Amino acid sequence: MTLFDADILTKYTVDSIRTEDEGIDTFLFSLGCYEGEPIEVVSRNKNGCIVAIKDSRYSIDLDLARAISVR
Repeated sequence: MTLFDADILTKYTVDSIRTEDEGIDTFLFSLGCYEGEPIEVVSRNKNGCIVAIKDSRYSIDLDLARAISVR
């Protein structure tokens, strides 16, 4: 399942990140978003969603939400 499909306010673990852009991979890693780390969808809107990673919240767009697989 991807973050796009994830339930709101449910804790998940990042299973994989599938992007073609190494810069985005590096950026996500700097936020603490990498395989094995906990992640939670806080809210969702038409442009993307707000996710909680560690002690911070970030806005990500729908394409990126679809690229992050969770379990």
